[in-house]
Amino acid sequence: MKPYRIVAAVLSAIVMGLGQLYNRQFVKGGLLVAVYVWGWYYALTNVGQSLWGLMTLGEKKQRLELVGRVYQKVAGDHSIFLLVQGLIVLFVVLLFIALYVYNIRDAYRNGLLREQGGKPRRFAASVKHLFEQQFPQLILSPPLLFIFFFSVLPLVFSVLIAFTNYSSPKHLPPANLVDWTGFAAFTDLFSLHAWANTFYGVFSWTVVWAVLSTVTTFFGGFAIALLVQQPITRFKAFWRTIFMLPFAIPAFVSLLIMRNMFNAQFGPINQYLAWFGMEGPNWLSDPLWAKVTILLANMWLGFPISMLLIIGILTTIPRDMYEAAEVDGASSFQKFRKITFPSVMFSLSPILITQFAGNFNNFNVIYLMTNGRPANSDYQFAGSTDILITWLYNLSITNGKYNFASVISIVIFVLLASISVWNFRRTRAFKEEDGLR
Repeated sequence: MKPYRIVAAVLSAIVMGLGQLYNRQFVKGGLLVAVYVWGWYYALTNVGQSLWGLMTLGEKKQRLELVGRVYQKVAGDHSIFLLVQGLIVLFVVLLFIALYVYNIRDAYRNGLLREQGGKPRRFAASVKHLFEQQFPQLILSPPLLFIFFFSVLPLVFSVLIAFTNYSSPKHLPPANLVDWTGFAAFTDLFSLHAWANTFYGVFSWTVVWAVLSTVTTFFGGFAIALLVQQPITRFKAFWRTIFMLPFAIPAFVSLLIMRNMFNAQFGPINQYLAWFGMEGPNWLSDPLWAKVTILLANMWLGFPISMLLIIGILTTIPRDMYEAAEVDGASSFQKFRKITFPSVMFSLSPILITQFAGNFNNFNVIYLMTNGRPANSDYQFAGSTDILITWLYNLSITNGKYNFASVISIVIFVLLASISVWNFRRTRAFKEEDGLR
């Protein structure tokens, strides 16, 4: 017996497509050889320059040169463009390597088929088999490719920025070059007093904000859902519709209106309080009241969706369970604690975790209500109500501290990924349904 599989695999390892030609798959082999030639041409013309750009991030910065009697601006290396270009080339090379591995594996399998007396598919038969047997993978491949280049690549880029000194004013291209600095930005953020004080302060408030905003919206919606679903409540459809109005209005419109309503000097809320002889607080200019205000605004926007979800779950709980509990003499609180609450939590635990992650990065409420204010003199580029995501925005968009912003984005990702994985593994919604009770 001839060792077809070994010969085909070795030939494909030497030159992509040769193994397929050896297995008499001439069209497939020809296409792979063409890709192989293009791959080498692409590598020879791009990889060297891209690796140089990735390693050095450029060597010549923009400068003025005397031409005749006039100084003219001469463009230098743009470090960020070099970094992006290098990543794109590396990602293309990774795809080429993946195709190379597939080519060897395919040649080996078809060689094995020949050893067993079979006959490798012709090109038309391979295409037909692809559409009939691997149609889902075929349709999912283009989106996967887009995710690879338009989601994974930007993520890698943003992570790499954390290991550079890409920041204003001394390291902004094209006037200046960017250099690799290793973990210097991490060290500065966690050890320099000014930065560390800001980070720990903003981080603490972010955790408090995420917990309170999740709890208030969830249990606020829970309480209203229970009241609406009470047997003695009439016109249930009316109540459900009215309480969904805050969710139906665009959030940014509601937030801008609320910002005016909570204006301490001209807002209607303080004017109403004045009619009753009470002095309203400085809702948005006092650090504590500003935090209370954005929590109230977030609760107003978030409770309708929790209410709607919980109403849907309440309608699915069998009435037999409540009737059996009543026969056993259970009180209303005991029925809630033993039947209603576990049933709701079983279904909504994953959504609750998602809400927590969303509130951790709830940019809109903070930005539109307070824009991070009131100012905090102890913080670097952050206000008293800034959470990590709004601080990141201020650092990158407003102040050009891209390396510190990248470090914070990594911290946010690590925290949210850890919390989400831990909670998903513990929640009972992903265990057997029999284990609910």
